[in-house]
Amino acid sequence: MSRTVFCAFLQCQSEGLDFQVYPGSIGKRIHNEISKKAWQQWINKQTTLINENKLNLINQNDRKFLENEMIKFLFK
Repeated sequence: MSRTVFCAFLQCQSEGLDFQVYPGSIGKRIHNEISKKAWQQWINKQTTLINENKLNLINQNDRKFLENEMIKFLFK
């Protein structure tokens, strides 16, 4: 049986993620408040951001930029 959450992004009850997809406290919040559907929308947006901005995920500043964009996208 799948887990349901009230998705902060979609603003409705939806199927929750199966496991924590991101580390730390942000990851716990995502696991508790974001649905699979919303997470997939973020993955699509993330791909666009990486390609358009030519991000190098080895670079710490690029990873921080992406993390900030993820928080804005999912929770604001």
